[in-house]
Amino acid sequence: MLSRLMPQRYNVAAGLLKPYSARCLFSRTECSAEHDISIDTSALSRPEAHNHGKLPGKEPETEMAKHIKSIIRFRGGPITLAEYMSEVLTNPQAGYYINRDVFGTDGDFTTSPEISQLFGEMIGIWCLTVWQQLGSPRKMRLVELGPGRGTLMADLLRATAPFKPFISGLDVHLVEVSKFLRLQQWDKLHCHGLPASTASTTEGHQTGTAMPSGVQVHWHRSLHEVPDDLPTVCVAHEFLDALPVHQFQKTERGWCERLIDVASDDSPLHFRLVLSPCPTPASRLLVDRRLGALPFDQKAAMKGLEVSPQAMSTAGDLAKRVATHGGAALLIDYGRNRPYPTSLQAIREHQFCGLLEQPGKADLSAHVDFAAIR
Repeated sequence: MLSRLMPQRYNVAAGLLKPYSARCLFSRTECSAEHDISIDTSALSRPEAHNHGKLPGKEPETEMAKHIKSIIRFRGGPITLAEYMSEVLTNPQAGYYINRDVFGTDGDFTTSPEISQLFGEMIGIWCLTVWQQLGSPRKMRLVELGPGRGTLMADLLRATAPFKPFISGLDVHLVEVSKFLRLQQWDKLHCHGLPASTASTTEGHQTGTAMPSGVQVHWHRSLHEVPDDLPTVCVAHEFLDALPVHQFQKTERGWCERLIDVASDDSPLHFRLVLSPCPTPASRLLVDRRLGALPFDQKAAMKGLEVSPQAMSTAGDLAKRVATHGGAALLIDYGRNRPYPTSLQAIREHQFCGLLEQPGKADLSAHVDFAAIR
């Protein structure tokens, strides 16, 4: 009679099963000898070991990638390209522009003000000319959208400082969502007072005094926060290209939208572009609005379309301000006077890279359809 049997034990290493011998002991009445029992496991299934970390062949998963995956899971399906672009660039915690300096040689791209001070100085002379054409008002608001490091505004104020009637009536407002860049702008303008990330007025925006001009500088998160009660001159240099875009594709089912979904496990990327199964609310609203003004032959030839509703909304807001109180807007960007099928691209370390590679680590930029914002 079998009195005791030690259970079989296995080592699990790299997905392989390795048998240990089990020793069987019999009672003295049955047998006084010990017997070794060997179990053959060669025919058993040997599944791959579970990989709880990075999937084979996948690029590293950024914090932004984790965040976007959580949004897609919460929504139960793909998100629009515009929402993806907005999160990647300006998410308050992990957005591309939020926590680091992306400009210059050590960044991902270089803009005109960083190349030569002449750029900002020439824009300053343009602002002075507009002020004179408006009748030299005692007070004028100067707004810059997306000021970067603050280099353009610093050069502008320095170039116009000798014109005392102009500079003394200037009220500067900077629209910037990044606290990191606000601090750089604060330093570049030699502002006095508390740093731009902490100095707040009762209206909730930040304010300081630029030196040596003595001009008051105010920071806001959006153009809607900027007061609308004075003649206004607005400058936006490479700002519109960073506003989110929707992309649409003409199909037998109508104008469908390109969306962002989680990629399959065998893809090296974490995300993929997919096409909506039918027209979306955005395509129904934006496609006809943009293509309605085109000649019939151009409209019929369009197979793809890229639209930035935020760019159109921003231009409309500026037009209302100018129409109400006088002023002008200078919008400088890459673009053309007709729509693009697709133009959105990613830039990292001064080179183009994959649009969906390492979200949050590269700039996203779309060429501007100037005809759409006029």
